[in-house]
Amino acid sequence: MIPTMVRLKHIAAQAGVSIMTVSKALRDAHDVSAKTKARIRQLADQMGYVPDALARGLRTRTTKLIGLVIPAVDHPISARIIAAIEEKSFELGYELVCAQSLSQVEREEALLRRMLARRVDGLLIAPVYRFGPSATIYDEVARRGTPTIIIGPGAPFCRQFPSVHTEDRLGGERATKHLIELGHRRIAFFGGPAAAPWAQERMEGYRRALREAKIEMDDRLIFTAGSTIEEGQKAALQMLNEAPHATAIQAVNDQIAIGAAGILLDQGVKIPQEMSIVGFGNILLSQHFRVPLTTVSEPKRRLGAAAMEALIGLLQGKSAASVQLPAHLILRASTLALS
Repeated sequence: MIPTMVRLKHIAAQAGVSIMTVSKALRDAHDVSAKTKARIRQLADQMGYVPDALARGLRTRTTKLIGLVIPAVDHPISARIIAAIEEKSFELGYELVCAQSLSQVEREEALLRRMLARRVDGLLIAPVYRFGPSATIYDEVARRGTPTIIIGPGAPFCRQFPSVHTEDRLGGERATKHLIELGHRRIAFFGGPAAAPWAQERMEGYRRALREAKIEMDDRLIFTAGSTIEEGQKAALQMLNEAPHATAIQAVNDQIAIGAAGILLDQGVKIPQEMSIVGFGNILLSQHFRVPLTTVSEPKRRLGAAAMEALIGLLQGKSAASVQLPAHLILRASTLALS
């Protein structure tokens, strides 16, 4: 009868060898013959042996755990990043521990401390951005020496860690240049969270493109939106109320663009004939919106894979530099030359 919990001693008894020989065979030690290794491994599989990860961790001082903290697992950007990280983790023999901060500083701090308590081998963090040069929890992670990669642009409080992110400034600049090339001069910008570097960079790209085209900045065309569809709706209503005579909108992300476009269409504004609009992110909904959205791509799966590859490099004792992935303009039906 095979025991409920199969241990090395049970495999050794079945194989007629010592416990040490079984242990060495399963660890692929060089001083056990290939034939013996194959026989012991086959027997272990037949008996349903599962290695004790805790015991292995005590021996090797590793847990084979990767901690991932991300704002929301159901976010259209996050979901594909997580998928890429999980696939790479599985391929490399790591288990992924994933948690969502819900963009709350206190929750993020608690989650990171829990992961440190579980002695994760490494951390991948899409931060909750905050103002200020430092954050206690990030300083704590650095003091512990836990290999860490930031998913998204770095900020002063997490600059001690390498980051993997999209070319936000260049992507924002390309979006604005596209609208300028179509003849638009009154281009509204629907901005994101003030503390988020990605939002700041995309706005700076907008400003740079206007400067290069010698188009004077008009603060009446700048609206604080945020990052959600609902916030995009509010920004569009504000713009309609203030009537700054914009002919185009550049949104900080696709959710803002989609929320704004929905309100404009409901108010009888024709897109793109009366208002062109550009997003950022290329989420799935952008392609299938009522008017397919011109947007800037954010290579979500590549971001996840690149973050995991950088972390594995750190775990192997290599250095890691911050990585920027290219952002490309994707032309669809929401932009049109100004008539």
